[in-house]
Amino acid sequence: MQLLVAGSDRVDAGKTTFSVGLLAETGATGYKPRAGNDYWFDHDDYRRAVEDGRLYGKDAKRLASAAPGDHRPEAINPVHRLWTPAPGAGKGLLGQDDREFLVDRVGGTGPDEDPAFVVNATADLPSGLAERLPLSDARRVADLDEANAAMADCHRPAMEAIGEAVAAADRAVVESYADIARPLDGFEPDAVAVVEPRRVRIYDGERYANACDVASGSAHEGRLEERVGNVVDLLEPRARVELPALTSDERDAPETVADAYAPAYQALLATAVD
Repeated sequence: MQLLVAGSDRVDAGKTTFSVGLLAETGATGYKPRAGNDYWFDHDDYRRAVEDGRLYGKDAKRLASAAPGDHRPEAINPVHRLWTPAPGAGKGLLGQDDREFLVDRVGGTGPDEDPAFVVNATADLPSGLAERLPLSDARRVADLDEANAAMADCHRPAMEAIGEAVAAADRAVVESYADIARPLDGFEPDAVAVVEPRRVRIYDGERYANACDVASGSAHEGRLEERVGNVVDLLEPRARVELPALTSDERDAPETVADAYAPAYQALLATAVD
């Protein structure tokens, strides 16, 4: 059974909280194919990772910890991007307003597998980052064409490998990033949960995947990806379920989340087996 959790808001939709509760409910393995965090806004998480010579975020760490077994965050998250605010600087190398990408970590999913790094050659890296991560041999990109080439050469094989792992898993929960509708190209889950503050909408997986194909731009080079809003505008949900507000302590306890969100999980699982 493969389940997808997507969010209708770019940030703070509640995807990871929903996902960790779902892992506790189902005993599935969680995957976060792409993730990112910010040097400024997530500085504690950034420091915690890079001081160990690693690059990952709290979402992947929460998913890895909530799943049965022993998983490193990198094992379930093959591509992680480090951002930094760029107020007043206009659009950065990747066309983002008010923020700029610094470094991508690609791979490193196994304990003995060295990751690759892609560095934005037009950005100033934070002090000490180059000393804490092995960036001397990193691929450096200076414009969008070079970034897209790096995505084709480095990111795509890593994403294909995690897609194969998801397909082979007996039970998998795949969490998307930002408001991207589908984090793996061609992925057809059994059911989909679109999470937003206060509620979740449940969709049939095949219909959702078909709607992604209709709404799709060119995901292969990372320029355009299906946005949740464009996809769900083409569909009627199987169910709408209200989500209760949770305290920070409750959100940190997967079993507590599973209890609180039980009606939503029941609707999602019923859709998956229908």
